[in-house]
Amino acid sequence: MKILLIEDSPEIVKGVILTFKLRWSDAVIMSAENGADGIKKVEDDSPDIIILDINLPDISGFDVLEHIRQFSEVPVIILSARDQEIDKVRGLEMGADDYIVKPFSPSELLVRCQAVLRRTGTHSPGGSELHPIKAGNIYLNLNTNEFIVNDEKIHLTPNERRILYYLASNENKVVSQDAIKQYVWGNEAKYLDNTALKRYIYQLRLKLGDNANEPKLILNERGIGYRFVKPS
Repeated sequence: MKILLIEDSPEIVKGVILTFKLRWSDAVIMSAENGADGIKKVEDDSPDIIILDINLPDISGFDVLEHIRQFSEVPVIILSARDQEIDKVRGLEMGADDYIVKPFSPSELLVRCQAVLRRTGTHSPGGSELHPIKAGNIYLNLNTNEFIVNDEKIHLTPNERRILYYLASNENKVVSQDAIKQYVWGNEAKYLDNTALKRYIYQLRLKLGDNANEPKLILNERGIGYRFVKPS
């Protein structure tokens, strides 16, 4: 398990490395003290999860996240002294998987890392693989990040994959918007309104070839949530 910590504070880096080594023996911690070096390490070393500070000395952590999302879907946890809701929403909507406000406990960070890895289908201590889903002409495997429609591989963002997986796992059942957000974003779901979820559903319908005006696969149950119907 390779963990990349992009953080310019030596004290934070030291505390995280010490805690993780004591409590997560198979974790290998890499670090970068600025955004440019962090991006290069993501490209060169392919970490399993990234812990990303927002206030870096060269470029904003938001810019780093945006750049990473152009070529990688690796899970990202944001660290920030900014506790404003607008910053949390911005980070999560840009593709971060969790948002932790400084000061924080390294032990809490470790637990949150493991929780994100479980949610995203990546291996973590005590975790298990998620079963692939086959629904008509749709195949989704979160363990290998495969999404196939009509024998054609389609690209989904990490959050799109998790939303679809949760809906398809509850085939023909109405799933509330709050339940979907909780599954995908965990404790940070409270910072996302339903408009953000609607945008993800819209993109999913496009990629599934589902008519957004008259959907047949992801149905909207007004005022409640969504229901996935297996294609015929």
